Amino acid sequence: MTAIPGDGIGPEVMKAVQRILAAAGAEIDWEEAEAGAEVFKRGIATGAPQETLDSIARNGIVLKGPLETPVGYGEKSANVTLRKFFELYGNIRPVRELPGIKTPFSGRGIDMVIVRENVEDLYTGIEHMQTAGAAQCLKLITEPGSERILRLAAALTQAEGRKKLTCATKANIMKFTEGMMKRVFERIMPDYPDLEPSHMIIDNCAHQMVIAPEQFDVVVSTNMNGDIISDLAAGLVGGLGVAPSSNIGDHAAMFEAVHGSAPQIAGKDLANPTALLLSAIMMLRHIGDFAAAEKVEQALLVTLEEARNLTGDIAPKGTGVGTTAYTDQVIANLGRTSGFASRAYQPLTLPQWPEGVWHHPPQTREVTGVDVFIETGAEPPALAASLQTAVAGSGLTLKMIENRGVQVWPAHSGRPFLVDLFRCRFMLEAPRDNADAAIAQALAGIGAGHHWMHVEKLQRFDGRDGYTKAQGEN
Repeated sequence: MTAIPGDGIGPEVMKAVQRILAAAGAEIDWEEAEAGAEVFKRGIATGAPQETLDSIARNGIVLKGPLETPVGYGEKSANVTLRKFFELYGNIRPVRELPGIKTPFSGRGIDMVIVRENVEDLYTGIEHMQTAGAAQCLKLITEPGSERILRLAAALTQAEGRKKLTCATKANIMKFTEGMMKRVFERIMPDYPDLEPSHMIIDNCAHQMVIAPEQFDVVVSTNMNGDIISDLAAGLVGGLGVAPSSNIGDHAAMFEAVHGSAPQIAGKDLANPTALLLSAIMMLRHIGDFAAAEKVEQALLVTLEEARNLTGDIAPKGTGVGTTAYTDQVIANLGRTSGFASRAYQPLTLPQWPEGVWHHPPQTREVTGVDVFIETGAEPPALAASLQTAVAGSGLTLKMIENRGVQVWPAHSGRPFLVDLFRCRFMLEAPRDNADAAIAQALAGIGAGHHWMHVEKLQRFDGRDGYTKAQGEN
């Protein structure tokens, strides 16, 4: 397996975990690789050298410590680089009440898993400045991306002997993007008759996690929503210091603690390796070594339960010890059983997705118009008059102008605050298969008198409009 110790406290917690796994009899040959701060400082913009990528490609399994992106070096997180390079599309974050870790939610029996889509959504990082004072970020949700993460979540629910699978989205507002995941969820769930599926609006899901967290088994969500609620869920049981995670793809899997590199305590024998150890337990189960996983997990639970020789962040006041002593205590408890039973895990079976470009051709496609985004300081009536003149003879007619989602021409009730970015919707007299010539002619006329940034074709797929209307648009 590939081991990436990482930055800050990473090397210390990695060494601790490797000692515990070896003492438990897990037969692992480690191939050490590097990523993170020192790599950025050598001028490698991804934060991950080719040697590391080659190691992961060979081995397929990675245990990784925390990585840092130092200020002034690199533009992308090395974590994101690794997830995207190996298409680690599924992020799995189990959250369970642990003995000895006191929180306001102790005694509630919290035991859930957050499954997060890991490579799509706003985290594709596609952003543009539309004007000097208006920015946009593209939110991309795809049908196969949604299906992959939903089937992973369903398979995980089955493998862990759970029943309830909750799909959490913001489909009530983002009907095409977040709605994509909801629609795919509803389409595929009949394939899993043993599960109890439900859909929940994401903000209500966050609310319910605080009000009644014990109701959840597995929650699956889109990328940014999943990022937020997985940290929220970790906070219920003690925070990121005890939060493990895995990143699953078709050809590789990476297991990592999600806490930071804590450079202020690096090298001082103070770091808590619990999160990385719990991640390593997930790794052992992923490769099928369930016996070693349970042995290590039970030793850890006994250690927490008895509250002897814990690191300072989780120890009773005044009793904290260092990383080495804590690691020694876990090793000493190998073979013991705690009062917290391990779950009866089964192998996780995932569908293999075909190589090549996924394509979903519609039965029918019609172009109905075009949205043109224009930068201007003109008032809406003056802008409308100018645009109507600009597109004369192109076959396109100006239907409406909106500003930050609200129709401002033709005017309607309300007093929206205007900025210098307007979306101008032009419609064809009749839908057609190809309207490129008409759009090009209209853009030429618009460009003669206005700054336009980008255009979006308005299309209808299989008789359904593939675009939303502005607030107030008929």
